[in-house]
Amino acid sequence: MSADAAARLAGTSDDAALVARARAGDSVAFAALAEGCRTRVWAICLRLTGNHADAEDALQDALMAAWQHIGGFRQEARFGTWLYRIAANAALAVVRRRRETPLAPEDQDYLVVVDDHADRHAERDRVQAALARVPEPFRTALVLREYGDLSYQEIAAHQGVGVQTVKTRLYRARSAVAELLREPG
Repeated sequence: MSADAAARLAGTSDDAALVARARAGDSVAFAALAEGCRTRVWAICLRLTGNHADAEDALQDALMAAWQHIGGFRQEARFGTWLYRIAANAALAVVRRRRETPLAPEDQDYLVVVDDHADRHAERDRVQAALARVPEPFRTALVLREYGDLSYQEIAAHQGVGVQTVKTRLYRARSAVAELLREPG
């Protein structure tokens, strides 16, 4: 068995023990599980909402929902996969709420880049802006695949569609982002 496979297996058994403790009400165990997924959960929330304030709301909503429903986690998938799905749903709910409430100019998320990595930040912002213009089902599939590292099957289950539909959505999302990035601006 390779070292990576052994680490994954050990991580799985550690996760199972932490899940059991979390189900028994151990908030420290839940925090340990969530911490292991924090970077990807944040990326999913940020990419789907498009700004830090909404991403923070979505992240908080996702963690609260996961804690409240840990008893319903059947361990048919990894804890991280389950949490990524909750995060995507929470982020989409925040986006839907935002669409129902017009933003005042002072509520918009402005970014002032003041460091030596301005080009990298500008490129990241261009990608984020392009991603925000991609239709929701395509954007969600792309974010779950690229930032959540979910399989086609997991994305299909999350979106309630077939695997081939997921592949089509990913192709269209990638094509749309590439086309938008080619636009001058």
